[in-house]
Amino acid sequence: MCLGKNCAYFHHFTQKPAFFALFATDSLLYLVAMTPTLLQSQRGHAPKASTLQLARNVLSIEAREIEALANRLDANFEAAVQLILHCQGRVVVSGMGKSGHVGGKIAATLASTGTPAFFMHPAEASHGDLGMITKGDIVIALSNSGESDELLNIVPTIKRLGAKIISITGAANSTLAKESDIHLSAEVSQEACPLGLSPTASTTAALALGDALAVCVLDCRDFSAEDFARSHPGGSIGRRLLTRVKDVMRTGDTIPSVRDDVLLSVALAEMTRKGLGLTAIINVAGQLKGIFTDGDLRRAFATGINASSARISDVMHANPNTIHANQLAIEAVEMMEQKKINGLLVVDDAGKLVGAFNMHDLLKAKVV
Repeated sequence: MCLGKNCAYFHHFTQKPAFFALFATDSLLYLVAMTPTLLQSQRGHAPKASTLQLARNVLSIEAREIEALANRLDANFEAAVQLILHCQGRVVVSGMGKSGHVGGKIAATLASTGTPAFFMHPAEASHGDLGMITKGDIVIALSNSGESDELLNIVPTIKRLGAKIISITGAANSTLAKESDIHLSAEVSQEACPLGLSPTASTTAALALGDALAVCVLDCRDFSAEDFARSHPGGSIGRRLLTRVKDVMRTGDTIPSVRDDVLLSVALAEMTRKGLGLTAIINVAGQLKGIFTDGDLRRAFATGINASSARISDVMHANPNTIHANQLAIEAVEMMEQKKINGLLVVDDAGKLVGAFNMHDLLKAKVV
């Protein structure tokens, strides 16, 4: 809380009976004000808007501010996209306080969508971290006021290094906005905080503007889902987009398979040994001829078939669903869901059986 004639809260307290306790430590002055209104509020007696009403108001304010921001986008935004797109170095994002937290997220989004980027704390920059910046870099500097001392202190050095500056502020006439090569306005008409103090709508606007930059650059690069997955190999997105059938399928002796001239009883024994809930049926050349599953077994027994005398060729399902080893595992998941099946056989271009897997294998690989 600040002291001064422009401080709304200080003015509020001076108009009401209050007890003020002032104390200082070094250069920091604290104001402790206790009024009947505040005490009543702390005891929970003051009437308040409902939680849901306040929450809806917060979201409505922030949504309106983002919509207004979208309507204000101009040629400066396009210039910023092109500057980032043709950057020969890296994008360095910097900001203090809440703007710094927003900047960290913007840097992470840029990095994960094909633009080399990292966050640099402006206070640390003045103590050596400016060495991270090179001539071919672009610095995105965030400050709602545009007057953050920590940022303004490093602007001259950034310029001497030859890096370009894109500023995102809520004040077009601020020092930071004027000193930057491109200024993007994230100005808001009001904060969502009922006190009008906590950065809420302003940080949301800055974050949304950063997302817009990242997505537009992504689009210009023709960045694909596979590109995205390569920077997320350890997450669920990476597993879904990078894992291939060959990574999850069973091979060699672990594949349940029998010749197409054996008895049904032989096929049942193979299914029991391999525990996949199915067996492939192949010819002498190893080409896939059919499949027999637990479901096929139940249906066969329902017709009164004799398992000891029937041949597998009489009860197998010919022309089964198959997939190739190099296809994405997520494609297998989609096929299995569409066909309502629990397992798939893998064949090569010649139609020879090379693998098999079921839903449990996909679950184990964390594809689903």
